Amino acid sequence: MKENRILTCIVCPRGCTLEVSFDSEGKVASVVGNACKRGVTYATDECTHPRRTVTSTVRATDGSVVAVKTLGTVPKEKIFEVMKEINSSTAKLPVSVGDVIIADVAGTGVSVVATANKE
Repeated sequence: MKENRILTCIVCPRGCTLEVSFDSEGKVASVVGNACKRGVTYATDECTHPRRTVTSTVRATDGSVVAVKTLGTVPKEKIFEVMKEINSSTAKLPVSVGDVIIADVAGTGVSVVATANKE
């Protein structure tokens, strides 16, 4: 049986301290400490299939860098693959906020988009 896990909910600024309990099969049995239902969803997702938004920079054709982020969350176990693809990519200038720099990064179905304008 898994040990209880303590998390800080990041869904809103309140930052509830959540205690997650697991059943004999290792599945989430209960979540306590949440002020709303979103805390239960966050804790369950974080303990069963954690996902992250990745932020980074991509080299531009002129040698400068362009700030980028994933448009959605990617599985935590894929972050290194995502970063490898981001680091090997080049953005063709000009770039505007929201322009897709990499579609379907690392086979996740999530795009990497520019978060800044660059001429």
